[in-house]
Amino acid sequence: MRKLTGDTLLVATHNAGKLAEIADLLAPYGIKVIGAAERDLPEPKETETTFVGNARIKAHAAAKATGLPALSDDSGIEIDALDGAPGVYTADWAETAQGRDFVMAMTKAHDRLLASGAPKPWTARFCCTLVLAWPDGHDEVFPGAVDGQVMWPMRGAQGHGYDPIFQPNGYDISFAEMDPAEKNRISHRADAFSQFVTRCLG
Repeated sequence: MRKLTGDTLLVATHNAGKLAEIADLLAPYGIKVIGAAERDLPEPKETETTFVGNARIKAHAAAKATGLPALSDDSGIEIDALDGAPGVYTADWAETAQGRDFVMAMTKAHDRLLASGAPKPWTARFCCTLVLAWPDGHDEVFPGAVDGQVMWPMRGAQGHGYDPIFQPNGYDISFAEMDPAEKNRISHRADAFSQFVTRCLG
């Protein structure tokens, strides 16, 4: 297991919400986070069919372009009644000509659940795979998940993405109704990050 050295980490994402979550998670360790947009990095095509495959594409592209270790995250929601969809296509479901519309994406998920005839609870999980890549091609992989269910209607204004329709197990509120600090404590990203911290920062 290779340790991360230095006090600055390049995060290979253009997603401001995701970058903020990662910055919050790393703040206690004295690590400053730089996003891909700050370095004018292009967004590589995510051509793999797994979270780890797409995370590797992003991390290695950023590390190669900058000569710095780069952390990437590929994440999404898997809904059991939809055979794991949208999965790696979670963000794709939100794509429009005007940018990403997650209200549309969440409505699409709900419509498909109704069409499936699947009974409630609609079990689901958020998945996150982190990949830390170095310019020499080495990488470390950290998969995380949090189980819960899809709820409807959408609730809450915190968070981002599909947070308003995801209720984690053990809670009666959605991720989007949850205090960000609490969400960051229990989330799929927190699960992956705890492994990253233990293995690469410990």
